Amino acid sequence: MSNGMKVRMSNVINLRTARKRAKRQQDDNDAQARRVAFGQPKAERERLRAAETLSRRALDQHRLDNGEDQ
Repeated sequence: MSNGMKVRMSNVINLRTARKRAKRQQDDNDAQARRVAFGQPKAERERLRAAETLSRRALDQHRLDNGEDQ
């Protein structure tokens, strides 16, 4: 090593920390996939359901009755 060559040492890695970091990353990826797969939050679903009910009720109120049973 005396003839100008530099010795480079690698970084020491704590394997436990590396495993935890990898697991956290995998959990984040899984959570993102679930969010895409299962869609909307509960509040959004309830809001859409209420709007649909309201519009259906308004449509039913404007229905013309021609005397025939449906």
